[in-house]
Parts: sequence; C-alpha cells; structure tokens
Amino acid sequence: MIKVVAPMAGITDADFLNRVIPLGFDVATLGGYSLDAPTIEASKKIIARGRKEFDFPLNDIFSHIEREVASIKRVHSNVKVSANVRSTTPQPIIDVGNIPDLDIVEINCHCRQDEILSIGCGQEMLKRADLKKFISQVVDNVDCEVSVKIRANVDGVDTLAVACLIEDAGADYLHVDAMKKGVFDADYSLLKEICNNVHIQVIGNNSVNSEANIKKMIETGVNGFSIARGVISGNLDFNISNF
Repeated sequence: MIKVVAPMAGITDADFLNRVIPLGFDVATLGGYSLDAPTIEASKKIIARGRKEFDFPLNDIFSHIEREVASIKRVHSNVKVSANVRSTTPQPIIDVGNIPDLDIVEINCHCRQDEILSIGCGQEMLKRADLKKFISQVVDNVDCEVSVKIRANVDGVDTLAVACLIEDAGADYLHVDAMKKGVFDADYSLLKEICNNVHIQVIGNNSVNSEANIKKMIETGVNGFSIARGVISGNLDFNISNF
C-alpha cells in the first residue's frame, strides 16, 4: 500500500516533508508549483488574498525544485519524491520531470482556485480536448514516473472517462481527490468504480483523517492513499504504519 504526503495550500516544502516522512510515508510530494508565466501570475493573485502558495520567478523555479528534491534525498534516500506542478503547456512539466533524482512528476488537474481556473489550469484541465496528448507528451519525454492528480465529480466532467483517458495516455499513477459536493467524506463508490475499470495505480485522496477512513479507502481497491490536511500540523492523530 502506497502512502503519500499530498500537497496542501502551498506548504509542502522539503523542510516540512523531512519532518513528516518518518510518520510512515513512502512518497513525499513537493508543491504544487506554478511553472509558466500564466500560472505564476495566477499564483501571485492567490497570494495577494492571503493563501500560502509557492511563488518563484521563471528563472529560479526549476533550480528551486532541484534543491528541494536534493534536500529530501539527502535525509530520506529510500523515499520517492514527487513534484506537483501546474502549467498551461507540457514543456515546463517535462523540464521538471527531468530534474535529477525526482521520482515522480505530478500533473495538477486538481486545483480549484478561481485564478488558476481562469487560465484553463487545475481542474479545468479535465475539460481540455487535448488532455490525452498533453499527458502523453510528458510521459514520452521524462525519465521519471508520471502521476496525474484529478478532482472527482467536477461539473461537466465524466470522472471515470477521464480516469480511462489518463491510463491510455501512459501515466503511472492516477491520484484522485474523491470529493463529492455536499458530502463530508470521500466518494468511495466512485473510487471503487474507477479501480474496477482501470489497471493504472490509483491513489485515493479525501477525508483520510482516521484509521477507519483509511480502511474504507483501501476497501475500494486503491493501490494507496494520500494525506494532506490530516498532517498539516506536522503530526498525525492516527497510525498509518499498519497499512
């Protein structure tokens, strides 16, 4: 069972990850990072209204990620390091995917901040007619594994169809925030449907805040689970080492 620290509100950096990895995580996710001019400008607007986002100029973002990866690998060489990234075009994601020692580059099709959506990124990526081509370009041109993080139950999007498309595009992981409007728990039935219809490795996310919910997540057939806000304090109120 793969256990992942997921990106959350712009605070998942190397210092934080080095502190929480010993809680039992197999994959540590940096980011999410904005990589091109449109996404960096959107991040600046988000920061201006009080969110803690990562904001680096174009001439520093790639070297920053490289330094962050190296910082984790020096302390936890056996843990996979992932970088969750946003870009309006594939090439900046490809550039990150070829950073030495980065194990996974994760394409962000998940963010729902208005500033990100307005430029066609985040969960709006799920509506792109060329999404399969976009992912395939990344897959075909990086040395590391590729994950795609999606938000489930987005209006106008068939989540299962998108899951199948991501598998067909050649990604190694499908990271699903199984959010459902009006429900304060993961959409376990949707996760089960996805797991029954794809062979890609599925990482379940949403409401992983107790051992009971981890068990419910695992029962859907996922290959692993990710925790974001449950570890935001730098600690966990439950034990993940037995899963």
